[in-house]
Amino acid sequence: MFVSCPTTLSPAQEAARGQIIRQLERLNLEPHALGRADYPHELLREVLLLARHCSGGVILGFEQYRSLAGVEKQGTPAESEHNQERLFPTPWNHIEAGILYAESLPLLIFREPGIDGGVFDPGVTDIFVQDMPGEREVPARELALTELFLKWHALVNAHYYNV
Repeated sequence: MFVSCPTTLSPAQEAARGQIIRQLERLNLEPHALGRADYPHELLREVLLLARHCSGGVILGFEQYRSLAGVEKQGTPAESEHNQERLFPTPWNHIEAGILYAESLPLLIFREPGIDGGVFDPGVTDIFVQDMPGEREVPARELALTELFLKWHALVNAHYYNV
C-alpha cells in the first residue's frame, strides 16, 4: 500500500496517521512510503516504481504550511486578496496521488479541516475525500471508518488479483 504522508507531523497528526495505519494493518495491508533517507536524485521515478509494486494508495492531507494573508491569481482579472488563514498540505500529496491515479490504483484520500484544492476537492476521484479521523473517534465514526476501509479494501483486492 502506498501511503502519501508528510515526514514531520504534530502529535495530533501522528495520532490520526496511527489510526489509519492500524486500519491498514487490520486488513493485512503493508504501508509503504518514501522516507527522507530514501530520497534519490530521481524522486518522481522512485515514486512511480514504488507505486507499480502497490495495489492501492492512501493520501493523508495534513497541514504543512499556513498562510495568514496573501494574494491569489496575482496580475489576472481574478486577482483577490485574502486576510484569512489558508492551510496547505505537502505538494507531494498531489504529485503522488496523480501518479497513483495514473497507475489505476484505488485511492483513499483523507484531509484535515481546512485542507482543500487539487486532490482534496470533493468529487476529484471515484472515492470521496474523507475527513481525517480525530484523536478520539466516537464509536459511530469509528465504525464508519472501518466500513470505508473494507469497501476500499475490496477494490484493492480486485486490483491485486487482476494484475
